[in-house]
Amino acid sequence: MKVINLLKILFCVLLISLSSLSIVSAKTEGELSAGMVNPGHEEHPAWFKVSFLDLFEDIEDAADNNKRLMIYYYQDGCPYCKKLLQENFSQREIADKAKKYFDVVSINLWGDKEVTVGDKTYTEKEFAEALKVQYTPTLLFFSEDNKIVFRANGYYPPEKFSALLDYVGEKQEANLSYQDYMETVNPQPSTGRLHDDINSVASAANLSQGSNNVEEKHLLVMFEQRKCNTCDELHLDILKRKDSIEQLSRFKVVVLDMWSDQVIATPSGEKMKIRDWAKKLDVKYAPSLIFFDNDGDEVFRTDAYLKAFHTQSVMDYVASDSYKTQSNFQRYIDKRAEHLREQGIEVNLME
Repeated sequence: MKVINLLKILFCVLLISLSSLSIVSAKTEGELSAGMVNPGHEEHPAWFKVSFLDLFEDIEDAADNNKRLMIYYYQDGCPYCKKLLQENFSQREIADKAKKYFDVVSINLWGDKEVTVGDKTYTEKEFAEALKVQYTPTLLFFSEDNKIVFRANGYYPPEKFSALLDYVGEKQEANLSYQDYMETVNPQPSTGRLHDDINSVASAANLSQGSNNVEEKHLLVMFEQRKCNTCDELHLDILKRKDSIEQLSRFKVVVLDMWSDQVIATPSGEKMKIRDWAKKLDVKYAPSLIFFDNDGDEVFRTDAYLKAFHTQSVMDYVASDSYKTQSNFQRYIDKRAEHLREQGIEVNLME
């Protein structure tokens, strides 16, 4: 009997020990999980949809609630993603509008979760490559028939972002182009000036191959508008900086009013009104910087809000021909920042 009782006592002690070990182990794993969050991670709003990343199913679910699906591509440490979350979605009017019109699903640019699109399966990063996502944030808006009706490549300031939500949420694409819609809305104050004093082409009316410069330089076409405070910031601040001036000198540059009826010869030699050319190129944002090679083909563009470092990096990416060997602009920009820091040059992404 004594032996049996002793065995019972030992068994109880063992259970208590295992239980204690389990508690300690669970706590340790929890602490490690918290520590595994990437530097620069920003919490997404609680109202973002928790999704299994079956996109067609998400589109159907949204449609059942008279909404559309918005995919938000992000990466940890992205300063523009931070601005989108803290300066745009933090505003009640914008948040309420987003919740009214959309189911928002976030996807990590470098993630490995499975994304299902019909009968195809990708990882998050493979899907980004398939869609040629070059900027974060990138926002993809889907219609009820599984098509992308709008794509925002980069950060839009609150006023323009709010107008964009109205445009897509109210399905205005069925009635007019985004360019025409924004011409009527135009939510931002500005100087009302077209900053074409930086033009370095021989003729802004003739951008065809060989007409402007014998130098083997890429052509940089800046589509802007007179009422545009982000255009003002680009020209009155960013492009006046020493590093920007150096980068800009590597291009043939022309600034065009995206709403102009002036007829010009495009880089490919086609004659048309500037406003028609902007629509043909699907220019949605002012300023949009579009780069062309010496064959008159577009090689890269920026069509969202960028600060100095990213603007300079885009110009360097094209002028150095790095776009030919490194198709992923995010990888290029990370390497460029690392190279500058190795030289003792401070890199501030948001100045």
